[in-house]
Amino acid sequence: MTTNLNTSVKPTWCPGCWNFQILTGVKNALTQHKKQTAIVTGIGCHAKIYDYINLPGLNTLHGRVLPTCLGLKVGNPNLTVLGFSGDGDAYAEGAEHLIHAARYNSNFKYLVHDNQVFALTVGQPTPVTEIGFKDKTTPGGVKLQPFNPIKIMLAAGASFVARVFADVKQIEYVLKEALNHRGFCFIEILQPCLIFHPDTGHKERTHMLGKEHDKTSFEQAWKKAGEFDYNRVKKIPLGIFYQVNKPIFEDQFPQLKKLGKSGWKDIKR
Repeated sequence: MTTNLNTSVKPTWCPGCWNFQILTGVKNALTQHKKQTAIVTGIGCHAKIYDYINLPGLNTLHGRVLPTCLGLKVGNPNLTVLGFSGDGDAYAEGAEHLIHAARYNSNFKYLVHDNQVFALTVGQPTPVTEIGFKDKTTPGGVKLQPFNPIKIMLAAGASFVARVFADVKQIEYVLKEALNHRGFCFIEILQPCLIFHPDTGHKERTHMLGKEHDKTSFEQAWKKAGEFDYNRVKKIPLGIFYQVNKPIFEDQFPQLKKLGKSGWKDIKR
């Protein structure tokens, strides 16, 4: 992998955007990761990260980050693959892929930049927008209860489920843990949108899961996942909710398992 993760592309995120924190945290984590790495992004503000990290990969279609990541892993099981989505990309257009990615447990990492709006298309609500949020498309306010991605990932069988705020140190820590985990890793990153969803109050209400939390316990993870419903009424737990070792997708097929051990040179065509 390249040792220089910087590119010459000038960032076009809004000044002060929390995506800059995400970018730095990801780069910090990858600096110490020596395996060949590729990235996949979707459509949205998050996707600009593709231009700012000097790694090969694909900027793919809206909602299609996860099947693209799976395709890269099937093509080269030895490749470290990181997928990036926004909450609209992941939870609206990409919801069906999200559930099956957790079920398959392929060995790649998925980071969701969650600002609770479709920010690139000027702030429409997503499946995790809080009740009462208003914009030009919903002048009467959002009426539907947002769903809970952490619970969905737990129920679907993900082997690594985490949430952080868009803080460099938090992202670096959790991504390093994810890179050492063998299996599908879901990392939700809460980040206010400075333009279309600035007043979330999330940062002030976050707290890290303590040492008493057993991340191998599904029951504890499920209970903690229910403490935040994406409305503005409760404290927000952060950290690794759940982490267990499970068979990965690539090990279920002899061809992929052999390819993962030896590379392409020993595969007969």
